[in-house]
Amino acid sequence: MKKSIPLKEGSVLITKQMIGTDGTAFPTHSASHESALVMTEGSCELSFPDAVHILNTGDTFIVPADVVHQIVGTPNFSAVHIMPKDIRFNFDV
Repeated sequence: MKKSIPLKEGSVLITKQMIGTDGTAFPTHSASHESALVMTEGSCELSFPDAVHILNTGDTFIVPADVVHQIVGTPNFSAVHIMPKDIRFNFDV
């Protein structure tokens, strides 16, 4: 299972809770702006074309703009994704 749940919205930023269980992968994509992923529980694998990062509870990762990536729970995780309101995602990668 994977879920992205809206949390709060400010004048510039929005936050979403990301939940992944059983090693389910979120879709491969890129985004128009950088964002921050703050791990709140568990662990996940954040894969880029040239590197793979394992994130654990308490870790924060700045995801660069315009770089294809994918997130997979190892096996389960919960995180807060902080991003600009005008971010656009491209899933056709």
